[in-house]
Amino acid sequence: MALDRWIALIILMISLAYGYAAYFTMDGLLPPFMKFNPVWPSTFPKALSVLAILTALVIVLGLEKPAEREADAVPLWERIFGGNWQQALALLALMVAYALLLRPGGFLLSTVLFLTIGAMILGERKLHILLPVAAGAAGLVWYLVQGVLGIYLKPLPALMGG
Repeated sequence: MALDRWIALIILMISLAYGYAAYFTMDGLLPPFMKFNPVWPSTFPKALSVLAILTALVIVLGLEKPAEREADAVPLWERIFGGNWQQALALLALMVAYALLLRPGGFLLSTVLFLTIGAMILGERKLHILLPVAAGAAGLVWYLVQGVLGIYLKPLPALMGG
């Protein structure tokens, strides 16, 4: 069996366990007044588990569009370990740096730097496009979290009045 089918089989098992939990264990703890609501806390997990099970079954059963046979000629070891590990390790280091700089640097500055440097690691070089998109995305997420959800996020570094 191909590597993608093995991964899909693992995802299928996880999705079945998640679906079991969503359908049979989550709703038992609901208070009586919530049982008449049209949307329960388990509604999204139920939908997610069904979609994940269907998608994994399509891959496990081989119903998706058949891939070209050139990928089968490459050994499994090379397919797993033949990727660009420098980019992956750089992104992991960037994630750790983002987590460490989030409090002292503030959400907006840390997120803009994370998105910009992460995109540059992945190969984007157009800073005149990258910086406004990163700033807009960070600003939108900050507004949604702070303004809509009401969760306080320090927007600026302490040196800039945050």
